[in-house]
Amino acid sequence: MAVLANCKPQDVFKYFEMICGIPHGSWNEKALSNAILAWAKDLGLEAYQDEMWNLVIKKPATAGYENAPAVILQAHIDMVCEKNADVEFDFDTQGIDIYIDGDFIKARGTTLGGDNGIGAAMGMAVLADNSLQHPAIEVVLTTVEEAGMDGAKALDVSILDGKIFINIDNSDEGIFITGCAGGARVNIAMDMEFEGLPEGDFTCHEIFVGGLKGGHSGIDIHLERANSNKLLARALNSLPMPYFISEISGGSKDNAIPREAFAKLCVPQEHKDALLAEIAALEIVLQKEYKTTEPDLFLRATEGKSCACGKIFAPNLQKSLINLLLLIPSGIEHMSADVPELVETSNNMGVIRMEGNKIVITNAVRSSVETRKHALCARIVAAAQALGANAAITDGYPGWQYAPISPIRDNFVRIWTEKFGKTPIIKAIHAGLECGVFAEKLPGLDMIAFGPNMFDLHTPDERASISSTEKCYSFLKDVLKDIVAF
Repeated sequence: MAVLANCKPQDVFKYFEMICGIPHGSWNEKALSNAILAWAKDLGLEAYQDEMWNLVIKKPATAGYENAPAVILQAHIDMVCEKNADVEFDFDTQGIDIYIDGDFIKARGTTLGGDNGIGAAMGMAVLADNSLQHPAIEVVLTTVEEAGMDGAKALDVSILDGKIFINIDNSDEGIFITGCAGGARVNIAMDMEFEGLPEGDFTCHEIFVGGLKGGHSGIDIHLERANSNKLLARALNSLPMPYFISEISGGSKDNAIPREAFAKLCVPQEHKDALLAEIAALEIVLQKEYKTTEPDLFLRATEGKSCACGKIFAPNLQKSLINLLLLIPSGIEHMSADVPELVETSNNMGVIRMEGNKIVITNAVRSSVETRKHALCARIVAAAQALGANAAITDGYPGWQYAPISPIRDNFVRIWTEKFGKTPIIKAIHAGLECGVFAEKLPGLDMIAFGPNMFDLHTPDERASISSTEKCYSFLKDVLKDIVAF
């Protein structure tokens, strides 16, 4: 521990720095899981690891709490791997390069992984501190949460005894989550068909959309931030001159609002200046439209060079692709009629990529109403099929419904109000939490989710508040001490 040595609570930040030092993107959690397992066994704790690298670590109740209901503390150990385009970084092999900026922990040019490394570190700190008073504790650390909750879905919950479930995967201090959206992914694959470039004099241009804020496709979708993939499609559709696409890509994670997208075009020499003028004019239009939410938005066309493309998209493919990108809904689809300001249903067209002989478009659909989730998925599939593409719905996960009666929720509100002199907010969120999976697998769990302030999740601007982490960890210790019997 070096960077965070002077941050309090020291145990939490010691373990968070340990987590940051080991690569742990989704599907790459093995090394981190093994390290935490070895750490738990060194402490003499009962620990289990499954084939998905999920961990369950148990700590007995302290004196006087033997008859209290066991508590599950749950977080996930994978992170979203996003970086700025100009940053050289390999998430598969490198630890996160963290630093302190005032009250915040940040990463240099990449996502931080505070989502959900801070939650995992809090669970580890509870396990390691023998001065705490608490019921039996079961720390559950899951994998692949960010890519479909596969870890939680695969976990054998028969080894769990907990009756109270505290998820530490929220990013708003003083806001307690009691419900969340369910989700699914719609993966579209369009067969690539290439042709040779026609006879003539062509120049090659790159159309690039950038400068966008991006963000978490659940938490930030209501902010109306621009989607780079949608803007690229709009730009391509607006060009009046003939052109031929040879490459296209945008975004990197379906659960992150895409910040950058580009296409490589071959344009007849005589239309070169007109293309540059069209793109410049559209940039002004888009900057006016998004002046509040995307102040750094840009749309650029590189100066054309003599085209050496060996192949271009066939005309039917190019037309169908642009039409499909325009037709796929992205952003808010429905607001809740029952919960003020809650996004009910949305889609994020997160990724466009060329893979083998396919163009792949990946969408993250979310809804707190299961039927509307299925309806939106069906619309996206129908649009894809109408334009000659294949589409499949995968990685579905359930939502988490609000419980009218919840002793742990009542305790959270009471203790927070007594401790900090302010009544906390109880709400549901549009993001997905693993609470829905565990609620389905373990009916009757008394559940709540909380966490410290973190900002700009799923982007390289992600940052975690040091003081808020200290505040929330102190609160968690008081909550555990208070659970003697319900």
